[in-house]
Parts: sequence; structure tokens; C-alpha cells
Amino acid sequence: MAKIFCVANQKGGVGKTTTAVNLAAALAQLNQRVLLVDLDPQGNATMGAGINKAELKSSIYEVLLGMADVATARVTSETGGFDVLPANRELAGAEVEMVELDNREKRLKDALNAVDAEYDFMLIDCPPALSMLTLNGLCAAHGVIIPMQCEYYALEGLSDLVNTIKKVHAKLNTDLKIIGLLRVMFDPRMTLSQQVSSQLEQHFGDKVFKTIIPRNVRLAEAPSYGMPGINFDPSSKGAQAYLVFGAEMVERIKTI
Repeated sequence: MAKIFCVANQKGGVGKTTTAVNLAAALAQLNQRVLLVDLDPQGNATMGAGINKAELKSSIYEVLLGMADVATARVTSETGGFDVLPANRELAGAEVEMVELDNREKRLKDALNAVDAEYDFMLIDCPPALSMLTLNGLCAAHGVIIPMQCEYYALEGLSDLVNTIKKVHAKLNTDLKIIGLLRVMFDPRMTLSQQVSSQLEQHFGDKVFKTIIPRNVRLAEAPSYGMPGINFDPSSKGAQAYLVFGAEMVERIKTI
């Protein structure tokens, strides 16, 4: 049975897609069978995995609307070593079209159930908003990985996200829990980063992952080459950190 995790944060630009793509590649290197689900109409995770979103025969849009299944729509990332359920701009239309469908919050969950036995991990890259798409991701998942920068505004957004997760847990998905907070784009030279990092550890305790992802240019360059950062430049500090994070995730799920 696959462990399904959302990579989510209602604040944009916090490294959700970078985390989803690189965690998928890190887990694949640890011989885990991984499906990366791109639930963002921008399709950045699809492109970051080296897949041309303009040439897709079918995508997650068709899956959510019942016009295709996951087995048909998925594509293998040659540069990352994992499968991708890709997305493109069509997905933006799914928000409106799903409103009238039965069981609309659980369309993704039902679709992923069909391939559950084929994977060890499914990672869902959510859009930066609490939309019907994000709600589908949260309803399908066992837990949420929250990437966040160590800055003041990030703390504000975190409280909103935690409240959202509590509501979804109470009303739609009792399996849902916070798996952990991942500190990303971390700059140890900034006093504020260190202060916010300590506050997170004090407030959330062992929910904060031990791994810290540093601010790293090579991770930012990798998507333009259609590769996960850990494959683009394996020796970079960012790549090394995501490899360590992959190993930490494998260990953490043993305790869940």
C-alpha cells in the first residue's frame, strides 16, 4: 500500500514544487517506487521532471473528470526515475467542471486507489491556494509535508494551513495528519532565519524534519534543464540535502 503525501503550503514561492520533484527523485534513488502527482495548473512539477506538458496525450485533468485513468495518463520521468501524473493549463478548468460532479472532493483519491499497489510513495504537488484541487490532494493523502522558509510571513501562512488541515481531518479525511515541516531556502547567515527555525522547533517539536534545505543556485537552475536538482548536480549542497531528506522520510514513515 502506497504512502500518499501532499506537499502543500498556501503561500506561494516557498519551494513546494522543488521539494516534490527532488523528494521524488531522492526516493527513487533509494529504490522506492514513486508516483509524482502534479496538481498545479502551472505544470511546473511536470516540466521539472523533464516532461513536455504541451505534448501530453492525457493528463490529471482527464483523470479528475473521469475521461482517463492514472495508468493511461502517467508518464515516466527519464531524468528522475519516477512516474508522473502530469498537468498543464487545462487543469485550471477542472475547478469549475468538478463543482457539479458527485463526490467531487475525492475524485483524486478514487483514481489513485486503482494504482495503489504499484507504488511505495505517491507525492502530490498542490497549488498555492485552498482550492478544489488542493482539497482533492488533502482528501487523498495520509499526511502533509509543509515546506517553509524561515521568515516572519511564513509563520503567518503556517497557522492558516494548520487550521485548514484540521478542518479537512475533521470533516473529510480522518487519516490526514501533518507529517512534518521542512525548512527550505535556509540561509544560516541571517539571524531571522535562525530565530524562526528555533521557534518552529520549540512549537512543533519532532514534527520539524531534522534535514534543512539550504538556499542553492543549482536547485533553482535544474528545472530549466528538465531535471531534478539531485540529478542535475549531485554534488551541490541542495542535492545532498534532498538525498538526506529522502532517507529521513523513509525512516519517518516507519513510525507513522
